[in-house]
Amino acid sequence: MKTYTPSRAPCPIGRAARLLGDRWVLLILRDAFLGAERFEEFVDRLGINRAALTSRLAILQEAGLMRRDPPDGKRARYILTDKARALVPMFEQMAGWSSAHLFADGEPVPQWPPRAG
Repeated sequence: MKTYTPSRAPCPIGRAARLLGDRWVLLILRDAFLGAERFEEFVDRLGINRAALTSRLAILQEAGLMRRDPPDGKRARYILTDKARALVPMFEQMAGWSSAHLFADGEPVPQWPPRAG
């Protein structure tokens, strides 16, 4: 199982990359920003296997981006912390950059965050 060891890199981008450079971490955070809180919600929305999700949720907890409520037992909710919510502008910028540069001409570009419909 993956574990989280904070980076000691002198560069702030290097330190952030240690935590946020994992595809699953970014997608778990994205879905949490969009309202997912329970383990099964993440599994269903992401198609992630249970072992990978378990390890990434543990990393996010160790890094202080999510907390588990209740801390022990089943049916826990994974709640974003203020530290995680501070990442929303970065996600918005990343979505904007991706929309501008990673979609082909004429390809529909979904908005992020999606608008409530």
